[in-house]
Amino acid sequence: MTTRVIIVRHGQSSYNAQQLIQGRCDESVLTETGADDARKVGAALSSLSLDAVYCSPLQRAKQTAEVILPYLSGSPPLQPSENLMEVDLPLWEKVAKSDARKKFPEDYRCWKERPEDFYMEITTSEGTRKHFPVLALYQQAQQFWQEILPRHQGGTILIVAHNGINRCLLSSALGISPARYQSVLQSNCCINVLNFTGGWGEPVQLESLNQTSHVGTPLPTPRPSNRGLRLLLVRHGETEWNRVSRFQGGIDVPLNENGRQQGQQVAEFLKDIPIDFAVTSPMLRPKETAELILQYHSGIPLELEEKFREINHGLWEGKLESEINQEYADLLHQWKVTPATVQMPNGENLNQVWERATAAWDRMIQVKAGMAESELKTGLVVAHDAINKVILCHVLGLSSESFWSIKQGNGGVSVIEYGQGLEKLPVVQAMNITTHLSGDIFDRTAAGAL
Repeated sequence: MTTRVIIVRHGQSSYNAQQLIQGRCDESVLTETGADDARKVGAALSSLSLDAVYCSPLQRAKQTAEVILPYLSGSPPLQPSENLMEVDLPLWEKVAKSDARKKFPEDYRCWKERPEDFYMEITTSEGTRKHFPVLALYQQAQQFWQEILPRHQGGTILIVAHNGINRCLLSSALGISPARYQSVLQSNCCINVLNFTGGWGEPVQLESLNQTSHVGTPLPTPRPSNRGLRLLLVRHGETEWNRVSRFQGGIDVPLNENGRQQGQQVAEFLKDIPIDFAVTSPMLRPKETAELILQYHSGIPLELEEKFREINHGLWEGKLESEINQEYADLLHQWKVTPATVQMPNGENLNQVWERATAAWDRMIQVKAGMAESELKTGLVVAHDAINKVILCHVLGLSSESFWSIKQGNGGVSVIEYGQGLEKLPVVQAMNITTHLSGDIFDRTAAGAL
């Protein structure tokens, strides 16, 4: 039984507006903008039947949850949890971010670039101790999951909390290292969707990350830095084989009518976002999708990257999943449970796909980084389910064993930003955004074969 978890960050707070570090200081409250955005979250969730609503006890999160609650059917009671408190930064609370950067340059750099190593020395009557905020928060998130998941097996729950704890809830569930704490963006009043297949430690899928369309921002805005690379990673639109769960892999199946419509919807969704370059797999389905998107971006040549071709399923290609199950039941089960261990009959294995896709991705970043030395450049990359999953795992520091932890719907859009080529860790600003296709917070696209 799948347990669906919707995670929301609180609305804009008074300290957010003033660019002050909040931590566990409870003086910060919702602004009018924050309350208005919380109402928009409520409207976006109004059709759902929820089993429970949990929130941080800090004012800004609790107020956000209280604004959302009247929109929810059944009015489940609000349950504050200490394990949803924000990251504890006692020496920096109420300090302006710009001041913290100036007063504590080495510590601030460590906080941003090596969060797993960052600590504060706390002095009490019992002496001085080292406090590691991110490692403590990561452990706190794990405790929350272990406590809450057994209560709601097969249900749907809502969590309203903070930037830092949300990052750790997502990361701890997926097995993303605390070293990547700064690599996951959480905008005010964003929506994330996690699907747990069982209890803590069992497989979990990130369906979407940092949805913001419901508050009037189609995609998160670029970071304040005026240089670097921003990649819009898109999965191709639907094919007829996607729809009927027929494995296509290396067979060059074109978009169906719904897929072309999805491509047009992606094009409309991205039409006002400047695009400086575009790369696609040479196969028909992503190439058609990319061409539809570029109709609103004249003069941008479409580059073909052979290494972004879909995984070769070998003898499985052209067969329905039900047909594969008759002949390769054990191997198909293995593919669904431990995909990194499977060698496709007369085809590829996932590690081969990983090597070629990530090498091509990193090479592209290195080449394009030269364009972005003095200004932000945005690139469109259109590829396939397996390729996009591999790239996102790679970016998040996951291995091929986490392949199924990443959802990629037809026409889904992910946003990855690099500050300085490959020198610093990238930031996943959003993942598998499909609201432009259905107006829904859930991915309603075909769940067919790759």
